[in-house]
Amino acid sequence: MSETTRTPTLAMAACLLATLALIGCSSSVVREPSRGGSRGGASRPSTPAQRPSVAKPGATVVVQRGEGLYRIATNNGIQLADLAAWNGLSPPYNLYPGQRLKLYPPGRGSSSSGSSSSGGSSATRPSAPAPAPAAPIDSGIRWRWPADGPLLGRFVANEPTKQGVDIGGAPGTPVRAAADGVVVYSGTGLVGYGELIIVKHNEQWLSAYGHNRKRLVNEGQLVKAGEQIAEMGRSGAARDQLHFEVRYNAKPVDPLLYLPAK
Repeated sequence: MSETTRTPTLAMAACLLATLALIGCSSSVVREPSRGGSRGGASRPSTPAQRPSVAKPGATVVVQRGEGLYRIATNNGIQLADLAAWNGLSPPYNLYPGQRLKLYPPGRGSSSSGSSSSGGSSATRPSAPAPAPAAPIDSGIRWRWPADGPLLGRFVANEPTKQGVDIGGAPGTPVRAAADGVVVYSGTGLVGYGELIIVKHNEQWLSAYGHNRKRLVNEGQLVKAGEQIAEMGRSGAARDQLHFEVRYNAKPVDPLLYLPAK
C-alpha cells in the first residue's frame, strides 16, 4: 500500500508540532497546547480560571482530532484541572481521537453540581484511577504480537515514558495489527512517536504503534489481526524499534498482560 495521503495530516501535524512537547515516547496522542498570550505571556487566560466548573451529570464528550483538554474544558464551562481530575488524567493531559470524557465528577452521574479547581474539593483531588482489569473479560479480543524481535523495554505504571513495550528489530521489519480494528490515526504530527498508527478495536480498547519507518494504512481503514500496517524504523527513536501500547478506556495497561506468551 502506498504512503498515507499527507495533505490533512501535514496540516494537523503543523498545528500539533507547534504546540506539543511530549516527553520521550509518552503514552498518548493529543497533548493540551499552551495558552500563552501573544506578547510573551505564558499563563492561561485568567477569566475562565476564576469561574467554578459547572458539572453536567451523565454528559460525555468525544475527543475530536486536534482537540486538547483545555479546549474541551473551555467549551463546556469546566476548569481544566477539574475535567482532568474527573477523568483520571494527569499532565501532560494526553488524549486520543475518539476518547470519551465525562463532564462530571465520579459518583455524580445523576445530579448537577459545581466545583472549583482551587477549592480543594473531592472532585479536584480524586483518588488514584482504578487499575485496569487483569484481562479483557468481555472484549472478545484475541491479541497477537505486533512484531517479531527482542523485548527492549517494559511497561511501568505511572511512568509517562514507559506506557507500553518496545520491541527491537531490523529496519523494515513488518509491523502488524495486534487485533482486528479500524485505523483512527495515521500520521507524524505527534512529537516523540515518529510515524504513528492507532487502531481502535472496540469502544474500550485501542492499540498504538510508534517509531515506524513507513505507514502502510490510512485513517478509517479496516485491518485484520496480523495484517501488516507499517515497517519498523527509528522515527522519533534512537534505534530501530516498535513502541507498542494497549489502552483500556484510554488508560495505558501493560501489553504483556494481553499478548500471548512467547
